[in-house]
Amino acid sequence: MAARIKTVYENSIAAELGLEPGDVLLAVNGEEVHDVLDYRYLMNDEVIVLKIQTVQGEIVELDFEKDAYDDLGVEFDSGLMDKAQRCANACVFCFIDQLPPGMRDSLYFKDDDTRMSFFQGNYVTLTNLKEADIDRLIRLRVSPINISVHTMNPELRVKMLKNPRARMLPGIMERFAQNGIMMNCQIVLCPEYNDGDELEYTLNGLYGLRENIISVSVVPVGLTAHRRGLAPMTPVSVEKARETVEIVEKWQRIAREEIGRGFVYAADELYLKAGLDIPDGGSYDGYPQIENGVGLIASLKEEFAAALKLGPDFLPDRKVTVITGAAAGPLMKAFAAMVTEKYPNVTVDVAVIINRFFGESITVAGLLCGCDIMDQLRGRDLGDAAVISRDMLREGTDVLLDDVTVPQLEETLNVKIEPADNDGFDLLEKLLGVDLG
Repeated sequence: MAARIKTVYENSIAAELGLEPGDVLLAVNGEEVHDVLDYRYLMNDEVIVLKIQTVQGEIVELDFEKDAYDDLGVEFDSGLMDKAQRCANACVFCFIDQLPPGMRDSLYFKDDDTRMSFFQGNYVTLTNLKEADIDRLIRLRVSPINISVHTMNPELRVKMLKNPRARMLPGIMERFAQNGIMMNCQIVLCPEYNDGDELEYTLNGLYGLRENIISVSVVPVGLTAHRRGLAPMTPVSVEKARETVEIVEKWQRIAREEIGRGFVYAADELYLKAGLDIPDGGSYDGYPQIENGVGLIASLKEEFAAALKLGPDFLPDRKVTVITGAAAGPLMKAFAAMVTEKYPNVTVDVAVIINRFFGESITVAGLLCGCDIMDQLRGRDLGDAAVISRDMLREGTDVLLDDVTVPQLEETLNVKIEPADNDGFDLLEKLLGVDLG
């Protein structure tokens, strides 16, 4: 059963109640628990009655009182307490469809699950929602929801997602807005599909829901070298990137004047592609979509400069190499110069890796693979340490996308590998080999 308890934490409410691994949660306050949304919603009450099937097979009821948001203190076999909902689309821009064969199975799984949107920040298309699902999300007050919009033109959305249910999005978003559900929105910009006038149409439609939309991001489509048998797709050119930034910034000006915030933001990659300066940090209104590559460079610049002021007055000789993708190469080189200016004894080299695994058009560091890093840096003197972005690693592991591990990198390159968070302070600590406190 999905609601089978895997772990009971010490000193928790569950431990006091005598719950054990293997027990199964059947109901809360008389209502059946279908998944994590039901569980979190029902557990907000202060008076709780749990219906439990014990590991011995006995059905028992346990009642207790708690503060409204106190956690029971258990971990279930499945985080969702249910199977993840698969994507029902065949999007013309889908990155997973562009993966080469032979990678680990989990990389080919396409989720489109509103529960993962709420709890993990995933973006969902809403095409697999039935009327009952929409009603349930509203009843349970699931907010915010992160939505892969792409276009507000119903027929164009059907064409891009290859799913007739894709046309229902504007109506679903209207219902969410009417019921106080907040939304973050994403637009994957695909030239000759949803760019130019179509982008204007989409932003106009979303702006009509502005009271319930926290943010909108516009990110360029990623095209790998493995698009065999897929719909033709034009990469975002310099000119298209500039045109898109102009459209986004026009709507930002409108929004700032009328509602006091930017509302829509272009991904850093669009500014880099266009050869334009990245806006300062204040332009991102608290970085609502930094995990989407929107404002990450501005945030890193602010944090790195602040961290450098906290560094020690002197450091001994040290050489370190930053391993990164083409997109972040100029930024890392600027950071290297800042370090050397303050610490003449510290040498920071920047190794820009060409992504041959996915194709040279993929330039972000998070999609670099171990094979490319090893092939391009084998035999090179990388110094006392080599710093990589933690985004290169599967969450919670030391494994890269192609299943090369950090220890394998270290053995091949004969250097200590230091994964750094997308945080200027952590990056500087890894570069200097010190704790800034």
